[in-house]
Amino acid sequence: MTRASLDKQPHEVAAMFDGVAANYDLTNDVLSLGQDRRWRKAVADAVDARPGERILDLAAGTATSSLPFAAAGAYVVPCDFSLGMLKEGKKRHPELPLTAGDATRLPFADGVFDAVTISFGLRNVQETDQALRELLRVTRPGGRVVICEFSHPTWAPFRTVYTEYLMRALPPIATAVSSNPDAYVYLAESIRAWPDQPGLARRLQDAGWSKVAWRNLSGGIVALHRGYRP
Repeated sequence: MTRASLDKQPHEVAAMFDGVAANYDLTNDVLSLGQDRRWRKAVADAVDARPGERILDLAAGTATSSLPFAAAGAYVVPCDFSLGMLKEGKKRHPELPLTAGDATRLPFADGVFDAVTISFGLRNVQETDQALRELLRVTRPGGRVVICEFSHPTWAPFRTVYTEYLMRALPPIATAVSSNPDAYVYLAESIRAWPDQPGLARRLQDAGWSKVAWRNLSGGIVALHRGYRP
């Protein structure tokens, strides 16, 4: 899979992430100009994990995103459908219960998590709305969701510059630092095709989440959506 116009078949997306697992965190750091660290901190602050809480970190990849929740004393379950990512994560963080799972058919009982979160993974799910309903299903009443995803810059001149970076500058940079640059061409196109902030908020509401809100990070390059299970 190299084109965002192709259907997001789960086995193709999984294979793509298997191929970039070893250098994934480093590549993201380079391509985001270091902003990914700031975004991860914003997610951790929004989730606000407490000691003893159960947190599902979906699309956790190598589990780097799960570390702040574990450090806060929560029981965090990093979950991903890329076995290559999970294998790499297990080598780095053997203490965490990394779990293989499909976002549209999560291997967890109803209402078991106090909070669920997914960062930069929702747009790679074939059935986005089904994934949002599954996240709702495994969250306890009153529990919360935090979604961090690429979005649409709010200032038109900056949006133009950003789009040029995605489609022109990102591929050659990815070629230099990634083991699978074609994967990052797909990722750039998937970012451009993703719904804007109000669009994702509506999908959350349609899936059953309440009190849905969002805030922009880095001028809207990334948006942090939040909601609660009624």
